[in-house]
Parts: sequence; C-alpha cells; structure tokens
Amino acid sequence: MFINENFFALNDNYLFTEIERRVNEFKRKNPDKSVIKLGIGDVSRPIPKIIVNEIKKAADEMADIKTFRGYGPETGYDFLKSTIIENEYHNLNIDISEIFISDGIAADIGNILELFAQNNTVAICDPVYPEYRDTNMMNGRKIFFMPCVAENNFVPQLPNEKIDLIYICNPNNPTGTSLNKSQMQKIVDYAVENNSVILYDGAYEKFICSDNVPHSVYELDNAKKCAIEFRSFSKSAGFTGIRCGYTIVPNDLICNKSHVSLNKLWNRRQSTKTNGVSYIIQRAAQAVYQAKKECAANIKYYMDNVKVIYNGLKEAGYEVYGGIDAPYIWLKIPNEFSGWQWFDMWLEKIGVVGTPGIGFGKSGEQYFRLSSFGNKENTLEAINRIKNFALQN
Repeated sequence: MFINENFFALNDNYLFTEIERRVNEFKRKNPDKSVIKLGIGDVSRPIPKIIVNEIKKAADEMADIKTFRGYGPETGYDFLKSTIIENEYHNLNIDISEIFISDGIAADIGNILELFAQNNTVAICDPVYPEYRDTNMMNGRKIFFMPCVAENNFVPQLPNEKIDLIYICNPNNPTGTSLNKSQMQKIVDYAVENNSVILYDGAYEKFICSDNVPHSVYELDNAKKCAIEFRSFSKSAGFTGIRCGYTIVPNDLICNKSHVSLNKLWNRRQSTKTNGVSYIIQRAAQAVYQAKKECAANIKYYMDNVKVIYNGLKEAGYEVYGGIDAPYIWLKIPNEFSGWQWFDMWLEKIGVVGTPGIGFGKSGEQYFRLSSFGNKENTLEAINRIKNFALQN
C-alpha cells in the first residue's frame, strides 16, 4: 500500500479545527469566563418557516405510496433547476442542462478538480478560503499565489506565465472585499485568451450591495467560454446544517486542447459518484424563493452586525477593510504580533474569538478575520470588549 504523499505538505490541523481546539482548552481552564465567537462563518438565524413547512410536506410525501420517491436524478430535479434559472439567471440564458445540484459547494469545489490533469497550473488568491489551496496540494499541482493586500486594493494580479485554473471568490472570503465588473472582465479576458478555466465561487452573492459588483460571472462577456460558477444556499438561506448548493458548467465551455465538453465530463462524474441530493432537501431549496423576504431580512441582520463591527473597530483606532458586499471584516493587526499571537491575546484578555489571517494564506499574516454571523447582542458585547481593551492598551 502506498500513501498519497502530497498530504504531508498540509498543515496537521484544518484552520477551524485548530481554532476550536484552542477555544475548548481555554474554556476548560477558565469555565467561568464567557467567550464570544466572531470567527467561524456559520449562520445563527433560524431557517424561515416557509422553508421548514416545505421540508415537513416533502417528508410526509415520502410516507405515502402515491408520492414516495426513491433515487432521484443524479444532477438534481428539474423543478429546482427551473426555479433557480427563473430567479437567478432569467436574463443570462442558462440552460437547465448546465445546472448541477449538490449538497453544498464545498464538495464541488474540490471534486471539480477531477476533470483536470495533475500537471495543470493553478492560480489562487492569497489569502483565500483554505479548501482551494488544500485540495490542489492534495493533488500535487503547482500553485501560484496572487497576493491580495491593502497595497493592491485586494485585487489579484495574474502571473505573467500561462495559468490553467484560476480560483476567484467574489465577494471574497476572508477579506470581505469584492471585485467590480471591470476587474472581473480582465480576468475573464485573460482566461479566454489563454484557454484557462475560472472556478468562480459566488457563495456570498446575496450580500452584494454595490451596483458595479457582478452577481454572476456570466454577466461578463465570454464568461460562458471559460468559467464554472459555484453557488450555495448556506449563507443566503441558512442551509449550513441542511446542505444544498449548485454548480453551473456551461455547454460552451470546451477544452480546446482535447475539444471535450466540461459539462459532459462533469455530468459523467456526478452520475458515477453521487446519487444526488435528497428530494426533501431540494424541495427546501426550491422554497427559498418563496421565502425571499424572510431570507433578505436575515441577510440584513448579518449586514447590520457587520456595520457594528466595522464602525466599532474604526472607533477603536484599527485599520479595517471589507464589510460592504460581504459579512466579513478584515482587520489589520500591529506588525509586532503574529496572527496566532493576536488570537491568543484576544481570547485570554477579552474572550473574543476571530480567525488569524495566516490560516487563509501567507499574505494574511498581518490580518484578522471577524464574522458578522453571530447574534446582535453578542456582536455588540464583543465590540464593547474590543473597544475597552484598545483604550486600555
């Protein structure tokens, strides 16, 4: 038996596993101290009742011989695909055959790499969601990191040499910043010219407030020739515990070297390796569009929290970024501290948990991510603690 030795290049612990370990150790030693978590990007608002009622209704259908369903279509039911097109892509000419329903985009972002040869080069923003980096390291691919820092306004600069796969998260996790249409069009133009594929993560699309930030990569000219888009119901509708998302692979996306349709390859892969998402969950996802008002209210709740965090940190004298089109704040920490030193200090001194930027990449070392997904009361208390601590130091 032989082991995939590429795993040895990974950190021993996943970023959020390490955070949880340190928090639990602190709680064990300090059981009387309260801890407020502004670190992990998990939602806290309950799922709208409209969606819950549809889950119950679909579950009841499974108990009736007349409406019982077994295996569903591997790529998703047409009722959900049609609803997605009508509500998300009605003016972008997306075909039902181009949508693939999944149990959340985290799996798809890693699994999509099976379509591409190991010797493809990859460009990844730095800092960025760790899965992009880790899944490619597991496959032994050559990675080019594109620093996204204050000095370049968090805009990735593509390498001079030809890149095969380009990961873009827009709005970005962890920086909370976004790329406008002009900036994204340049990346699309590069991809078309170089026969590259853009892997476009739109998990935070529903948080976009700026008029010039694209809600879909397919708003850009020629994007269907070069881009795969991932979308999720996790943050927009509170599905982190339910799990449903989708991936769009356009029929126009052809690998020029082998003249192969990536849509057909992905369809073949999904048909072989998955039995699809449960009928009950897909009915829940369809109901998201019946609960637009309630979902929008939850998003506003989180974005109100992000304003509290942003304004509070500014008042405390910190340099901060993000928080306009995304539920994350990117805090610049003093140069004399590492990210994990800052994490430990805040945890021990004020009981506030964030995420060290170094966990998202080398360029995140002097930054710290704060999430607005907590409840309002805890967010206000955390900012009061941070402001008081800053005044005393």
